[in-house]
Amino acid sequence: MKAVILCGGQGMRLREETEYRPKPMVEIGGRPILWHIMKLSAQAGFTDFVLCLGYKGDVIKDYFLNYEAMHTDFTMELGAPDRLEVHSNHLERGWKITLANTGLHAQTGARVKRIERYVDGDEFLLTYGDGVADLDLRKLLEFHRRHGKAGTVVGVRPPSRFGELVTDRNRVVEFSEKPQTSQGLINGGFFIFHRKFFDYVSDHEDCILEREPLERLAKDQQLMVYPHDGFWHCMDTPRDVRLLESLWAGGSAPWKTWT
Repeated sequence: MKAVILCGGQGMRLREETEYRPKPMVEIGGRPILWHIMKLSAQAGFTDFVLCLGYKGDVIKDYFLNYEAMHTDFTMELGAPDRLEVHSNHLERGWKITLANTGLHAQTGARVKRIERYVDGDEFLLTYGDGVADLDLRKLLEFHRRHGKAGTVVGVRPPSRFGELVTDRNRVVEFSEKPQTSQGLINGGFFIFHRKFFDYVSDHEDCILEREPLERLAKDQQLMVYPHDGFWHCMDTPRDVRLLESLWAGGSAPWKTWT
């Protein structure tokens, strides 16, 4: 089953990081967040990737074209490029990656439609290139197959960006600087779709996945939600980058479910 990752946005709220590289290439722990998302997918056995490229897609292409050289030891002889000997010592062996240009200004729905030809199975995983979670993708797939609908979206309760005042009339009962968990579910950015979902998206570059396609899928009673109460975080701002970096540096990154 293909794992499709949306990598084409410009990341305007993270401009200090994305002026020279696309948002999925912003690093957490010395590795692009895209790598972390792919490791999560590979942990569940999904190692056949389709990356939907757009803004500065050449940076992502260069990263994977040079992946072996940058992440392995090798012996070379100058003047004899055919005598390169690679001593593989990374764990990403067997990954198959399709890097597809889906347009500089295309919206998310259009990007999905434009990679339809690379999805050759009945089902595919879809996610964004900027969010991580301690999500068991195998259980997500099992849930999707049980209900038999065209789509499943992961619903999450994100942490609030603000503290909380617990009051009794005008008296503060509790002052908490720690973010509290919101009660409503939002789109967590992980989906499983049957390929019939391609009929809901358009090649027109203004087609936004989260608008008409998903709204129509829901209206047709073909969209189910998989609640996830564990860790989830989207990298939207410099503050998010610092948080994820601190979790990784402290050895307590909840999304690191691989060994």
